[in-house]
Amino acid sequence: MATAPGISKRACVSNPLRTSVQLPRRRTQAWVAARDKVIVPEKSLILPQYCESVYRAKRRPTRTVKIGNVNVGSEHPIALQTMTTTDTKDVEGTVAQVKRCADAGADLVRLTVQGRREAEACFKIRERLLQDKYETPLVADIHFQPKVAVMVAEAFQKIRVNPGNFADGTKKFDEINYEDPSQFEEERAKIERLFTPLVLKCKELGTAMRIGTNHGSLSARILSFYGDTPAGMVASAFEFAEICRKHDYHNFLFSMKASNPLVMVAAYRLLAEEQYNRGWDYPLHLGVTEAGEGEDGRMKSAIGIGSLLLDGLGDTIRVSLTEDPEYELDPCRQLADLGTKAVTEQWGIEEYGETTRDTHEFSRRVGTLPEQRDSDGDIDYRNVLNRDGSVLTCVTLSDLAQPEQLYQKLGCKLAVGMPFKDIASSDTLYMRELPAANDESGRTALRRLQEVGMHIIAPAAEIADNPMEHTIPLVPLVNAAKFSLPEACERFAVSIDGTESDEVIKSLQNLDPIAALLNTAPSQSRLHLSRRVFDILKANEIDTPVIHHREFWADTTRDEIVITTGSEIGGLLCDGLGDGILLDVPSEDVDYLRTTSFGLLQGSRMRNVKTEYVSCPSCGRTLFDLQEVTAQISEQTGHLPGVTIAVMGCIVNGPGEMADADFGYVGGAPGKIDLYVGKEVVRRAIPMESACDELIELIKEHDRWVDKDEDVQEELVSA
Repeated sequence: MATAPGISKRACVSNPLRTSVQLPRRRTQAWVAARDKVIVPEKSLILPQYCESVYRAKRRPTRTVKIGNVNVGSEHPIALQTMTTTDTKDVEGTVAQVKRCADAGADLVRLTVQGRREAEACFKIRERLLQDKYETPLVADIHFQPKVAVMVAEAFQKIRVNPGNFADGTKKFDEINYEDPSQFEEERAKIERLFTPLVLKCKELGTAMRIGTNHGSLSARILSFYGDTPAGMVASAFEFAEICRKHDYHNFLFSMKASNPLVMVAAYRLLAEEQYNRGWDYPLHLGVTEAGEGEDGRMKSAIGIGSLLLDGLGDTIRVSLTEDPEYELDPCRQLADLGTKAVTEQWGIEEYGETTRDTHEFSRRVGTLPEQRDSDGDIDYRNVLNRDGSVLTCVTLSDLAQPEQLYQKLGCKLAVGMPFKDIASSDTLYMRELPAANDESGRTALRRLQEVGMHIIAPAAEIADNPMEHTIPLVPLVNAAKFSLPEACERFAVSIDGTESDEVIKSLQNLDPIAALLNTAPSQSRLHLSRRVFDILKANEIDTPVIHHREFWADTTRDEIVITTGSEIGGLLCDGLGDGILLDVPSEDVDYLRTTSFGLLQGSRMRNVKTEYVSCPSCGRTLFDLQEVTAQISEQTGHLPGVTIAVMGCIVNGPGEMADADFGYVGGAPGKIDLYVGKEVVRRAIPMESACDELIELIKEHDRWVDKDEDVQEELVSA
């Protein structure tokens, strides 16, 4: 891949994070010679500095950016943001919504500003809010309109510009073959000519700015040079930042949003790394764009935002949900509180010399799945784990009282009361207590699950006291070398808490556990302890599958479970560290634990068991009721695992985010919908009343549709 000015060579290493744009193949000798002169020297360390410490939560030092009466930066609390969904021309409606957001705790509220009429309304909105003594800073969201940006800079305290379309206009995917890098550089002149007036206006007024790159709206120029990559996202933002710096304007911050949390995390890390390289200290606004709604949207946001906060990155955040904006503030606050607590309490461990994690090139550490042995007899242990990520589910003795209900909560299909594993069934059970030998009903329920390939892991001491055939004893790694399998048990698993010595962890080389359950010691930093464990495993080429075992107190709320799990475990899965998840919450519903576990794996781009939705959070540009339409589409298409559908209110990010979706439903005009396959529009101006049906027909035409009833029958037959 060609490397362009200002971005380190290692930053452009190809990786399996989905790249949809093919780069030009033709490169002249003159091109290569010119290119090599501007490459930042390659670093000898596999893990360049992207945060203050990879061993302890320390907030990255930044300058302070002043946004009205709110200061943003490392010396200030993490600021909470949201965005209105009203038509900005509707002054009274927008004022009322801004008030609700401010009352819910928003430090900043963003409004979309499409044109001059919206910009004129912004002055009235600001005046009305001040009359009612609301001084929450307002942010103008600008796409395509440089002149409008200059105009609204006088009304609001901050301007958000999108480098992908501020100067380049309508989103295109044309490939531009730059035979000479000077061609690429010459086009910066146009950007500078259009952007400089806004920079000077903001400098004059003291207005802040966010240079906000979106993965889905990179310009054709950047796409042609970098591809659809984190490096392209950073380069796009830096072009604008350099113009700001040229005019001695520094009251700005960056963002690197994507609907794919892995791309988002990689882009922010690279952005921070390049700022360290240059000695820059601009703050970061964090967000996963088009995260969706409900628990899925919160999980994806936690994976992206939370993992960065635990590394000390992030000064202001937004959780983008397909819900009313005031509802974004609660999960936003929980994430900010988690990040603040980690930094304040200095979560972390002693330095150990991390050597195996590469933040430039994503690669997943995949543990070796169980293979069948002659000594296993008729018991098939190959399905204890799943190659795409395993879900282990906690089951209690009380859950066994209603077997058929338990089977359904574990995601099984039923035929005459008998369970059969389905695509979203738990892979293995974890039980702290086994039913007594005389509990015939409980043992029968478990045997039926064992017969369809759902195995049971239990503490070795419990199996010793209460033997049950073909269960998998769990033994602490420190005791595993001296452990003897109980009678009628063929395999064992080990538990690790992360505080073991290097030598104890290396002892896995001489053992053969079916899996290791990583349950970090209480009051220790899960993220940092786990990184150390994986570093030792990778350095010694130990391929034991590792399942993240996360325990919570019985009174933990569901939102807290999602936020914490997404931040801690998702932060590890973003680096390819982990083979599955075991959520352990006393008294919590089995079905909830299972579906939340699958949500984590799907949000981390590991295992898809349901339709994936890339759904924008709505704004004043949205051309239909996004919440209603998203619910309608989900109801009719939610049974298509492996299919990704994007639901976009308008074309600002729509075509770009189609690159991460199989099919797209995008507002093209009032009452009209455009349908996409990938990033290509295939049907235009469909009446909204029939657009959902047309989408289903499009999915069928591409052989991705399965009828719900047929799906159930096929699963029963295959089981």
